[in-house]
Amino acid sequence: MRLLPLLAGRYRVFAMTRDPARCAELRAAGAVPVVADLDQPASLARLRGLAQRVVHLAPPRPEGERDLRTRHLAALLPEGARVVYVSTTGVYGDCGGALVNETRSVAPKNARARRRVDAERVLRAWARRNAGQVAILRVPGIYAAERLPLKRLREGTPALQPEDDVYTNHIQADDLARIIVHALRRALPNRVYHAVDDTRMQMGAYFDAVADAYGLPRPPRLARADLQSQVSPMLLSFMSESRRLDNTRLRELGVRLRYSDVAAALAEWAPAHAGTMPALRKEP
Repeated sequence: MRLLPLLAGRYRVFAMTRDPARCAELRAAGAVPVVADLDQPASLARLRGLAQRVVHLAPPRPEGERDLRTRHLAALLPEGARVVYVSTTGVYGDCGGALVNETRSVAPKNARARRRVDAERVLRAWARRNAGQVAILRVPGIYAAERLPLKRLREGTPALQPEDDVYTNHIQADDLARIIVHALRRALPNRVYHAVDDTRMQMGAYFDAVADAYGLPRPPRLARADLQSQVSPMLLSFMSESRRLDNTRLRELGVRLRYSDVAAALAEWAPAHAGTMPALRKEP
């Protein structure tokens, strides 16, 4: 929905949804809704060859090692199409806090990330066979004013102590939408881009910054061994992978981020607390 206003004035946009109740909302946003379901191949016939430019935002199903949704979509793409696929930075697995660029080999550590690697490989194989172009955007944690960890802060969910903590990466939701538009127009063929901002900070420091900006208590810090019994397995998996992502290649797209780091966004969204918010410590 953040993407549609940026595209509707330049393209005739078809928006696929599996929920007929969303058609009016999509139409009001400037798109032609198409009811179809990537889990039901028989419902996809109307999509075959429909567009030469495709933005693929659908996540994989939450089970298995392969992304069947991307496989079903690839079977419908027309020859020579230009595709932007929104993937995840989780494909790198744990990098021990190292600075990572797009040439690093993928090393997914969980099934969720392996499904994303499968999707990337499926689309690259399609591009080779069909004279297509695919741009892969590897995206970290997406945040927005309404997508902040306020609930977990209010609940007092603990974070890792600094010596056990991991580096995390971020992109603001509207900036991501703008990156997608630029990739659709300017991405080099079959190229990977890190869709991340300039922030390089540990996860606990991010939670502290949000807490300070919104006048909430900072989360308690625990050693990794003590934390394991207090958070969900999925959250623990995010707390087990550390990497700092280089975004130099993003400049090829000519995009300027509105929020180059988390501090700028928090200062704008929480002005009542901005005067008392301590300087956001950036890790080297």
